[in-house]
Amino acid sequence: MLDALKAEADRLGKAAWRPMLRYVAELHERSTHPPRPPFELPWEEIGPGYQASPAFGHWDLVHQILDTVPTEPEHAKNQILNNLANQEPDGLVPGTIWLKGSEPRWSHTVGHPPVWPVAVDKYCSVTGTDGLIGQCYEPLLRQLQWFENNRRAEEGGFYYLDITHRQWESGVDEGIRFDDAPAGPHTCVDATAHVYQAYEAAARWSEILGRDAKPYRQKADYLRQLIQDRLFDAETGFFHDIWAVNKPKSRRMALEGMFPVVVGAATHEQARRVIDENLLNPERFFTAHPVSTVAVNDSRFELRMWRGPAWNSMTYWAALGCMRYDRLDAASAILEAALDASAAQFERTGTIWEFYHPHGGDPLDLQRKPQTNQNTPCRDYLGHNPLIAMARLWQQINS
Repeated sequence: MLDALKAEADRLGKAAWRPMLRYVAELHERSTHPPRPPFELPWEEIGPGYQASPAFGHWDLVHQILDTVPTEPEHAKNQILNNLANQEPDGLVPGTIWLKGSEPRWSHTVGHPPVWPVAVDKYCSVTGTDGLIGQCYEPLLRQLQWFENNRRAEEGGFYYLDITHRQWESGVDEGIRFDDAPAGPHTCVDATAHVYQAYEAAARWSEILGRDAKPYRQKADYLRQLIQDRLFDAETGFFHDIWAVNKPKSRRMALEGMFPVVVGAATHEQARRVIDENLLNPERFFTAHPVSTVAVNDSRFELRMWRGPAWNSMTYWAALGCMRYDRLDAASAILEAALDASAAQFERTGTIWEFYHPHGGDPLDLQRKPQTNQNTPCRDYLGHNPLIAMARLWQQINS
């Protein structure tokens, strides 16, 4: 099972990375289970070391798919279909599905970042067929309708429940952007960028399927202009939520501001500034284990979960953003440093951590959620560790 993934891990990237990559491949195998309600297909959990294991979904799943799709496309396809199988009639794709106990449970009101079309596109690229798009097209349109009905911001763009209810729908739990943010349906930089990317996918898929792409192209164009004109701060060279742009007292240097570059909504000049002045800047996000989730020179930086530590999933998105704007040098540097640091911790501890010390220190010196009984990073955590995809991308750049 997943033998092709394990074989790839044994030959990928630097020799020093391969024991870690082999372990990740085996962790994918250990995390895969036979069909059970609510899944008709074999399903992969977030990771056996997750504090609420077993669980499925959120954007964790997309990172796991990106790890497996080139060598295990059928397995990856199963996870995409599992993700959409429980879409609500109103279009909501559930965030996390909890499978502990006899009955699965999930929220019927809280979603997650709609980044799964990236996994569909990758599958189609790998297999050379667009058949999966036909299965996923209507679910994408329904999800976009759900965002339009339930997450439209009052200034234009979109928001997550982080700003209205502090429910961390964005996947960035307890993010610093919301410490002093005004409660209300205000435009969030990450939600707006993610929905822009989903509109772009809907437009492309419409063209492939012979449908009318114009409505989705127009909506994507509107969001791209809003992002460029209203969410970029010339002083920081970075993107921010609408309530913080050009307002130093409200502004936080949180990594979510890179997403307009990741999804291709930034101008080339804006992307250059995000990459050179922020992602590659040791005084901001280019830490020993890049990229830190908060700039190290921000007063709110701390060694706690999403408030400073490095998450390899975000490193991967950052590298994709650099590549989108033809900055292979930046993507390579970010990936290599993160893989080196992750491999060093694997050699020392023998496990894959939920998140990592941005300065290369011991993950056990980090806090997770001090108000809970799980206050250190989880071990054997796949959902935010697309390490095989990262090594594959690094090798592609440097071959």
